[in-house]
Amino acid sequence: MYAIVEIAGQQFKVSKDQRLFVHRLANDVDAKVSFDKVLLIDNGGALTLGAPAIEGASVEAKVLKHLKGDKVIVFKKKRRKGYKKKNGHRQSFTQIIIENIVASGTGKKEAAPKKEAAPKATKKADVEVETATEEVKPKATRAKKPKTEE
Repeated sequence: MYAIVEIAGQQFKVSKDQRLFVHRLANDVDAKVSFDKVLLIDNGGALTLGAPAIEGASVEAKVLKHLKGDKVIVFKKKRRKGYKKKNGHRQSFTQIIIENIVASGTGKKEAAPKKEAAPKATKKADVEVETATEEVKPKATRAKKPKTEE
């Protein structure tokens, strides 16, 4: 069983007992977190899609620790101009472990049949009259100018 869930603005494919790093969450260490924006659940081959999210479904996780990622150096330079800027960045992450995928809203919803657009009430006679009144003009042909030698 796995689910696709949106956590901190990113989508993750998660399954039970999986550890993953997400963007920093405001929760304390050892706190339980529940994510309600579940986009898809696969329960042994039975797919349930949300539109956009599945109602009643959630993913429960536990915060393991907060940490920082590797340092990334951002260096900008414009040649022959004497412009150099060096910056560094370390992204803050939270490590979580998925404890449970609650799929209470996994009842398969059948797609509502689309309403067909009612055909416009046009009479054939009106269409024939409109096409008959349009005149087809022959294309004007240009007379070619003789080439002059200079």
